[in-house]
Amino acid sequence: QEQLVESGGGLVQAGDSLRLSCAASGRTFSSYTMAWFCQAPGKEREIVAAISWGLGTTYYANSVKGRFTISRDNAKNTVYLQMNSLKPEDTAVYFCAATEEFMSTTHEEYEYWGQGTQVTVHS
Repeated sequence: QEQLVESGGGLVQAGDSLRLSCAASGRTFSSYTMAWFCQAPGKEREIVAAISWGLGTTYYANSVKGRFTISRDNAKNTVYLQMNSLKPEDTAVYFCAATEEFMSTTHEEYEYWGQGTQVTVHS
């Protein structure tokens, strides 16, 4: 059974850093686009960053450009999100997801989802 498991969330102060990890199992996701989405209370789920297989093409939401970095290790079937200079508005549940669609930014096109990890940033 395919499974994505996130880890690395927590409670931090503004300006701190966190590194989220997403460990995939049950199948090889090396040919999938992998992404991180976030969802704050009362808001819709939105994309944070995505990375393709192969050359590792990346996409970032404007709100995180220059602060967050997405990367993947296909040998370990793991995707990472390095989050620097965190802001209170980054507070949300962060989800890892996978899709066969190339560089999709639409959550409806992602077939596999993790359970989410909470990131809380205090000012």
